Amino acid sequence: MILTRRHFVAAGLAAPALLKLGTGAAQAATTLKLSHQFPGGTIDEGDFRDRMCRKFAAAIAERSKGALEIQVYPGSSLMKTNAQFGAMRKGALDMSLYPSPYAGGEVAELNIGLMPALVTSYAQGIAWKNAPVGKKLTEVLDSKGIILVSWVWQAGGVASRERQLVAPEDAKGLKVRGGSREMDMVMKQAGAATLSIPSNESYAAMQTGACDALLTSSTSLISFRLEELSKHLTSGRERSYWFMLEPIMMSKTIFAGLPKDQQDMIMAVGTEMETFGQEGAKADDTKVEQVFSKAGAKVQQLDEQTMGKWRDIARDTAWKDYAAKSASCAELLKLAEQVS
Repeated sequence: MILTRRHFVAAGLAAPALLKLGTGAAQAATTLKLSHQFPGGTIDEGDFRDRMCRKFAAAIAERSKGALEIQVYPGSSLMKTNAQFGAMRKGALDMSLYPSPYAGGEVAELNIGLMPALVTSYAQGIAWKNAPVGKKLTEVLDSKGIILVSWVWQAGGVASRERQLVAPEDAKGLKVRGGSREMDMVMKQAGAATLSIPSNESYAAMQTGACDALLTSSTSLISFRLEELSKHLTSGRERSYWFMLEPIMMSKTIFAGLPKDQQDMIMAVGTEMETFGQEGAKADDTKVEQVFSKAGAKVQQLDEQTMGKWRDIARDTAWKDYAAKSASCAELLKLAEQVS
């Protein structure tokens, strides 16, 4: 749903009337806005990240008996992708399902959410939440005005227009979208040129030739129809050096303004949604292979030896750079390496 100026004016006029009800019998529900960049669908069909947000909203409405409602705005229809994190910090946006490294420029620690070859399996990523690395990351975000509501990890792969990008030696001369500053460092070391764009701008970049190869989640590879432009897919189903943390986040300012029972409800439902999120991510790792194969692309997997080559480059470039940013980043990296 795209909000027009008329909607905002109408909402502004209606709000005082609702507030006047105060302690009356018809007290107004609290409505929160949850924004994300991914294609919209329904609670049963479409991008699982949009479906997860809709399921989250439905569960909150049911459990609160309508006292707390969440409106979902897909496709960056409420605000531009890169503006969402800063808006949450200021209390101007309530919630977002947001790729954590997109906010790495504001909070350097968040770049660990797409650190090349650091997380290479779902089991490893899922273990972060309750491990010291997860607790540390939660504390960092809390101090920056962000509450982590629901943890979701996604494996990713590589779609390429003409040439395959499987091993580091394949990268030379390609224009590659890596998805994070750290991933770009690895690609540059392997000989690629890089560009930085949100995944929802991927199709246009591939279509115009501005981008030769693109790393993103399996779900985005499907949702943004990149099989239409690609002759090769390097799948992340068996193993991947591209794992992104894409959690549901919430403005701490907004969260703090809710009653305790609603805060607890949001966190409980967020935790419950994680299983759906991880199952959706894994299903798309399989589905993306089917979609690209059907479109005529050649699908390849990473073997352990090739993964090792990427990890060696990452350790010497991105990991080293990240650890040097601050004591906090160095601690997070050390804690993450302890999770196998």
